[in-house]
Parts: sequence; C-alpha cells; structure tokens
Amino acid sequence: MCSTTAPISRRSKRVFDHLSVFQTGKLWLTTHTGLSKDALHVYIGLLILLVAAQLLRRRVGDWIPLTVVAVAALAGELWDMRDVYVLHRKFDLAANWHDIWNTILWPAVITLAARCTTLFRRGG
Repeated sequence: MCSTTAPISRRSKRVFDHLSVFQTGKLWLTTHTGLSKDALHVYIGLLILLVAAQLLRRRVGDWIPLTVVAVAALAGELWDMRDVYVLHRKFDLAANWHDIWNTILWPAVITLAARCTTLFRRGG
C-alpha cells in the first residue's frame, strides 16, 4: 500500500486536481491493490472477456466477447489520450499500444484456445 506521508509538490497537486474520474479510478486501483498498471490491464482484459461471455450468453471461444475486450481497450486508451490532451501533455502512442496489447493478449489467447483446441470442450 502507498504511504500518504510524503509531501505532494505544487505541480503534482495541480495535475491531481485535473484528473478525470477514469484516471482517479485507475490511480485508486493501483494504490489499493498494489498491482502495476500493466498487471491491471491484463486482469481487466480477462475480467471483461468472462463477464461479456456470461452477459451475452456466448462461449469464450466466440469472437463477440473478444470484440468487447478490444472495444473496451480502445475506449480506455482513447480516454487516456483525451486526458493527456486536456493536461497539455505529450502523447505517448507506444505506451498506448502497450496498454492495448496487455489488455487484449490473454483474452485473445484464451479465445483462440477455445476455438482451435479441445481444451475448453466438455468430455474432450
């Protein structure tokens, strides 16, 4: 867990005052779970895949839950880019692609494994 005893610089305080709800939520998650942003992207991608499959009543091997993951990853990165723009910061497209990759990779692997192997089949 993160200690709050360290002083926050005036510049940092100004940035924190302008964080969107999305950024505040991500900061809260990283602070309270102790996970890195990369790990959170992986876990969120897997969670979205499973929840989308359940809510849409689709198999994990169906393309639709994976498409939901991809749309959520892209939407999250667009929101990140919007926040960077609002704060007059420089875009880091490599970091955005890195986050998209982290979010989509394992859901895609699971989807392909479910489609192309007997790993997820009953009685297989």
